[in-house]
Amino acid sequence: MRLPNAVHESRPWRIREIAPDFTLEDVWALPVYGGAGDFPALLEVMTSRDLARNASPVTRLLFGARMLLGRWFGWDDGAERPIPGRDEASLAERLPDDLRGTAAGLRMGSSFSPLYRTGTEFAAELSNQTVHGVMHLAWVDRGHGRYGLPGPAAPDRTGLAGRGGETQAIGSVNRQVASGAGLGPCGAARGRGSR
Repeated sequence: MRLPNAVHESRPWRIREIAPDFTLEDVWALPVYGGAGDFPALLEVMTSRDLARNASPVTRLLFGARMLLGRWFGWDDGAERPIPGRDEASLAERLPDDLRGTAAGLRMGSSFSPLYRTGTEFAAELSNQTVHGVMHLAWVDRGHGRYGLPGPAAPDRTGLAGRGGETQAIGSVNRQVASGAGLGPCGAARGRGSR
């Protein structure tokens, strides 16, 4: 279920100090709940999934088409590109000392690269010629010992292919992965600027 962006923006997430120039696109509530200490298990599920293979047929088709177009047009050539309007090539360059290396060892089953994790947050970055985005997961106390996700949020700075398409696809995969894995709320955001 889609939530107002204010649900994500009302909390003091660490991602906000790292990517203040990124715009939150959308936030989704997903059916993921657990106890205070269950966030690491959630991350294990999220990072072990191949998003392109475990998604719905429509999502797999859309990602397959996007990957094919990316190969044809060189959008995903692996070249380092600066964040639109900035000097940094990665949000990892903005991480404060206490977050550096906290996502070491985590590998995503997708094009996202883990940035950081805490006891209640995780962020992963995606950058290519069409988009610079972040998936943000957060574990929130819902009361009575029950926790859930009000993220992934995907802050994103848009590139060549225009605003919306790839971020909406990221949000679609976030929702698919989270619901397929029994996860919780999720969101998507976009960085300001253009490629």
